[in-house]
Amino acid sequence: MYPDELRESALRVAASRDRRLKEKHARLTPEEKDALLRGFHPDFREDTQRPVTVGPNSGDRMPHELVDLLEARSRIDPAALALDRADLEADVLIIGGGGAGAAAALTAQEAGARVLLVTKLRLGDANTMMAQGGIQAATSAVDSPATHYLDVMGGGGYTNDPALVRALVRDAPAVVAWLEELGCMFSKRPDGTLMAIHGGGTSRKRMHFARDYTGAEIMRTLRDELLNRDVPVVEFCPALELLLDDQGRCGGAVLQNFETGAFLVAHARTVILATGGFGRLHVSGFPTSNHYGATADGLVMAYRAGAELCFLDATQFHPTGVAYPEQMLGQLVTEKVRGVGAQLVNAEGQQFVFPLETRDAVSAAIIRECGLPGKGVATPTGQKGVWLDSPMIELIHGPGTVRRELPAMFRQYERFGIDMSVNPIVVYPTLHYQNGGIRVDASGSCPRIPGLYVAGEAVGGIHGRNRLMGNSLLDILVFGRRAGHEAATSRLPAAGRLTLEHVRRHNRGVGKAGRGHPPAPLLLPDYVGKQPGA
Repeated sequence: MYPDELRESALRVAASRDRRLKEKHARLTPEEKDALLRGFHPDFREDTQRPVTVGPNSGDRMPHELVDLLEARSRIDPAALALDRADLEADVLIIGGGGAGAAAALTAQEAGARVLLVTKLRLGDANTMMAQGGIQAATSAVDSPATHYLDVMGGGGYTNDPALVRALVRDAPAVVAWLEELGCMFSKRPDGTLMAIHGGGTSRKRMHFARDYTGAEIMRTLRDELLNRDVPVVEFCPALELLLDDQGRCGGAVLQNFETGAFLVAHARTVILATGGFGRLHVSGFPTSNHYGATADGLVMAYRAGAELCFLDATQFHPTGVAYPEQMLGQLVTEKVRGVGAQLVNAEGQQFVFPLETRDAVSAAIIRECGLPGKGVATPTGQKGVWLDSPMIELIHGPGTVRRELPAMFRQYERFGIDMSVNPIVVYPTLHYQNGGIRVDASGSCPRIPGLYVAGEAVGGIHGRNRLMGNSLLDILVFGRRAGHEAATSRLPAAGRLTLEHVRRHNRGVGKAGRGHPPAPLLLPDYVGKQPGA
């Protein structure tokens, strides 16, 4: 089940369970947490970032992998396309087929708009489908949006945009009710009330879930509703550039048919970017939990059009990505595993961090532990990690709890001969979430580009410098619905003659700066001759 390199350490972990069951590990003080982050979190390393040299955020530090794309030339020749003739037309063009795009499409259609959703891969190929743990909403009598607000702000280091956080927590109960009306099957108590657990950094049990496949259940519900309502969807058709008029208003996009390679021009009264994050850039060389298409396309397009980016020097590394077996490297081990009792333990069987600290602190603690002699464990291929002692769940809650509460995770490990109810599992931080993104207001509107709205992981400011568990599934729906409604009911004048002049300016700028890396958007990661995470 485990190779010799891991077996002896796993036995030490098992021998320490009774002792650890009686111990309580103290939470970090603010001073301890700050020192831990500055000492070990990748965001604070000098070699992981550099200033961008072109565009609205010139001088701001961001990960090298993202700066390469922001300083890249366009994939298209602006002079080679006829933009006056539209191949596709809609009132609201939605770019992205995950939870944010689906929520925006349903809401915009309800408001009476002609909607067109285009997506790079298939409808539902998104991080939404892969989110396991849950969705936060203050639905109980001992909780409130105000308490939720304080947790979100504290988790983000009080750097979050307060207006966005207010929108997030106020809409949360209504979003969960909306999902239930659409048929989303949340886990419930015998009396029919929603079950809820703690997530890292929460002061109340407000994380609702559907076993450990919450995102898949939400995406199933939204996708079924899109099909039931006949919302037009074009798959395998990524966007390459936004279209602007001479006043800087957004009125469409240039798309590409993945199958034929042909360029398509789409005209719309308003556009919603719901393109997700940048996990497949493998920032700082980390493996990632993200889906295959998470390549920062929306950031690149919006930046060229003049949008301001924010918080992109803060990347979320989820503390518990799979480190062994390597066939699952980087795959998420949901925070719910720690929420129901699993502990993080080093090679000597010692718990070294409170398991429900915020994700940035837990990630830094694991990285620190792996750097101490004899504390980390190493797989046969040299992958570093620590133990997540999942059998503690059975000791706390009784036999069968792991299989019952974490069925998807249990089956994934079972495929490789590992029973996580009996054996601890090896984990290491994985690139999980793009904390920053495009600056928007509480309606999802991009202030610098009239007619452009943004929803989902492409938005920056909601979570500040660190997102709490369960707030991503929430934010994609809150701001997807808000952007959909605002885009559909906007009284902005229609865009005038559409051009790609902003792309010409960008190409000239990167040329003068001596930049112009391989063209962007990246669209798909390139793993030829590389190891994932390299």
